[in-house]
Amino acid sequence: MKHVAIIFVFVLTLLPFASSALANTAEVQIIHNSADPAAAEVDIYVNEDLLLDDFAFRTATPFVEVPAGVDLTIGIAPGDSDSADDVIANFEVNLEAGQRYVVLANGVLAPDSFAPNPDGQSIGFTLFTADHIRKRGYFGFVKVKAFHGATDAPSVDVRVQTHWGSFPLFPGLTYGEFSRYLPLFAKSYVLDITPAGDPHTVVASFTADLSGLANGAAVVFASGFLDPSANQEGPAFGLFAALPDGQVVEFPAVSVPTMARLQIIHNAADPAAAEVDIYLNDDLLLDDFAFRAATPFVDVPAGVTLNVGVAPGNSGSADDIIADFDVMFEGGKTYVAIANGVLDPSAFVPNPGGAEIGFTLFARDEIKENGRYGRVKVIAFHGATDAPKVDIRIRTWWGGSRRLFGDLSYGEFSQYRSLRPRSYELDVTPAGDPSTVVASYVADLSGLRNGAAIVFASGFLSPDANQSGPAFGLFAALKDGTVIALPPAEDDHKYGIAKSGETPAEARYDLAQNYPNPFNPTTTIAFSLPEPTFVSVKVFNARGQLVRNLVQEQRGAGRHELTLDARDMASGMYFYRIDAGSYSATKSMMLVK
Repeated sequence: MKHVAIIFVFVLTLLPFASSALANTAEVQIIHNSADPAAAEVDIYVNEDLLLDDFAFRTATPFVEVPAGVDLTIGIAPGDSDSADDVIANFEVNLEAGQRYVVLANGVLAPDSFAPNPDGQSIGFTLFTADHIRKRGYFGFVKVKAFHGATDAPSVDVRVQTHWGSFPLFPGLTYGEFSRYLPLFAKSYVLDITPAGDPHTVVASFTADLSGLANGAAVVFASGFLDPSANQEGPAFGLFAALPDGQVVEFPAVSVPTMARLQIIHNAADPAAAEVDIYLNDDLLLDDFAFRAATPFVDVPAGVTLNVGVAPGNSGSADDIIADFDVMFEGGKTYVAIANGVLDPSAFVPNPGGAEIGFTLFARDEIKENGRYGRVKVIAFHGATDAPKVDIRIRTWWGGSRRLFGDLSYGEFSQYRSLRPRSYELDVTPAGDPSTVVASYVADLSGLRNGAAIVFASGFLSPDANQSGPAFGLFAALKDGTVIALPPAEDDHKYGIAKSGETPAEARYDLAQNYPNPFNPTTTIAFSLPEPTFVSVKVFNARGQLVRNLVQEQRGAGRHELTLDARDMASGMYFYRIDAGSYSATKSMMLVK
């Protein structure tokens, strides 16, 4: 009697149905995903006839044809049942003719004996059904649908790892919910399970090898318990895929790294913190750690709470700690922690933007130790307590500048930029004000091909008002712990000003950046000549059309200034060019009305 229904199903499959008969059937795949240990094996009855005998947890049937348009009673019984009289749960279904379904048996028999669902979803044993199920993909893709079947797990995102990070493949899945289908390339993926909307907390990671499923399909289902100890020691959480032929493939878990990478930078300009001792869980980690020094990247324990303590440089033990911070690092990630601020904020100039300047640690993950493709990976950090929000700008070959890192407030990291390995001149300006240069520096990256650097602003703009602390500067920390002070840029000829002690006749050919820039309606253009020369200075619009001829005559040696009155010109970008003897130069300017 136990095999009668199974024989019936195969007969249905093999008979040469007439079209009218086919119109009265549907296709169904059944997946057993109930992690309750009491349901490790079940018998499934249809209208009191045995359909599946000793149907094991995490197994699936192939797609089979069943009657459509009629009421079917699906009964679930223990694996050792003798008849439909042993059924412990019944479900009424009526399937649509010509449709294809997947049915997942899920949940637990006694919900009060298991951990509740964090989102309040019912976890009692039931059948979850989805229609419009696919048996194949197309154009070489794999059609994939996901199902959340872990009773003690919250809503999750299934994210796919990429070389630049991860993105949600199936976002916001709640227990008992199916995703939509997605077409995926037939290749191997690493999938992260994270709480919904929280890409940084990875619950588990799995390798999903779809490389052999071109033009195929799969139902991927989360299975088991996040916390088996709270769920009668049931099976642990995992990710599985049911294929149309009934094969169930387990996606192997990706081992979670037990270590993280960390670099520590001391950037607290308070003179009282010129040297500090750093303790990790009360053990001395760094002795007499000097201001503007950095550690190389080192391995630190991940997934556990670490207490980072800071003590004066002459400390005798962890009892001398004056500030401590609890941190937890994620395995396999790379971090920087910058010690910054002052010990007594009331004794220092407040931050112009109102930011807190007390001593603290600023940490950031996804730090790069290397660049690639011959470039240098650079990130910036604003660590000057008395400085406003700033831009860091790169001077361009035509005499202007472009923003490299913008709108950085105290205590804030920028995004990474990928730069060519050469020398740059950097201007620090108030945010949004490119014409007011606070300070300029040379950043020589020519020796950092495929390397990386953390550029940090350090010290005080007004040392006299900050206990005569160190003056403002830009510094770069490299991965080996080397800290380089970026030298000031040569500004002697900025805006056409001759070097101190030079006479005008000794000046070189030079075209200065107009000032102010942007401007409205007038601006000054200066140029220098080392000898009497015939000079032409012309202004062009962005389309290269001549709009003004400022000068075209013989001029003597020395510095000269021209005023451009743009009252009759439209807002926009303009270029001005000088031709003097063999010397020619072009710069850009912006008219804003």
